Amino acid sequence: MAAEKRIIGRVERVDFPRFGLLGLEAKVDTGARTSSIHCADVSVEEEHEDGSRHITFTLLDPEHPDYNGRRFRARRVGTRVVRSSNGEEQERHVVEADVIIAGQTIRTEFTLADREAMNFPVLLGRRLLRGKFLVDVARRRRVADTPADEEE
Repeated sequence: MAAEKRIIGRVERVDFPRFGLLGLEAKVDTGARTSSIHCADVSVEEEHEDGSRHITFTLLDPEHPDYNGRRFRARRVGTRVVRSSNGEEQERHVVEADVIIAGQTIRTEFTLADREAMNFPVLLGRRLLRGKFLVDVARRRRVADTPADEEE
């Protein structure tokens, strides 16, 4: 029998243990296919003999309270063309990362995006959500984490 889906809200706190980022607020967006995380200073390394490439990047902005200034290195899974809500297309680098949502660790793909103008540094798309979560848009966070006064 399939595991029961957890109910989450439209905004969730997520952890990225590898990056030392805990409790980041993420927007849950069932309209977005792909998940993304805010980054800056992306550099692509030369291609290796096996055809793979690694990229280095910094997550978040210096103004963000969880910014740690560290450069990270990850294998680039590929690139993906992403269409924004206003119809603009942008090619983005894709990496795999473990993310913890509602106590569940999930390895998934994230596009590296400039989300500086957005309210949340992380966006959780439907590829990540499918089969694991149900989204209750009336709640900001999952039921177990939401005091009654935070409900809208």
